[in-house]
Amino acid sequence: MVTVERVTAEHADALLRFELENREYFARVIPDRGDAYFAEFPQRHAELLAYQEAGTDHFHVLVDDGRIVGRVNLVKIVDGTAELGYRIAESAAGRGLATWGVREVLGTPYGLRQITARTTADNVASQKVLARVGFLRTGEMELNGKPAYSFVRAAGPVDELQRGGSASG
Repeated sequence: MVTVERVTAEHADALLRFELENREYFARVIPDRGDAYFAEFPQRHAELLAYQEAGTDHFHVLVDDGRIVGRVNLVKIVDGTAELGYRIAESAAGRGLATWGVREVLGTPYGLRQITARTTADNVASQKVLARVGFLRTGEMELNGKPAYSFVRAAGPVDELQRGGSASG
């Protein structure tokens, strides 16, 4: 069974392993984090936990049988608005975990009014996830030199009418 957990210091090693194991897979559709991210991971993880403690970011992991299979984050929180980011392990792709995880996190009462998201134009799977959970495309942009789209939705739980399917474990 898959669960959503708020990131803690205890997740550091498993989160680094998740990122390293999926680095090439993620780089196919989103910009690579770069070597420095991995070399400085312990410090970066501590910084993220400090941001979370300050309330400017909320980080979550999707855990399946003790193993991290995804991340769903709400970052850059300002005046009730946050930006959504998520990634699912290659081994867990195609199971509906991104849609399920995003729904779960969007239903968390963080006091947000609006959530934004961005995705490259060629990341059709991510665009489908955003549509399933009620995001509307608001414009075109460039993301790391690639054509991309911006999205927005009101914060709060996903409507019951939009709740088709579930994550398999």
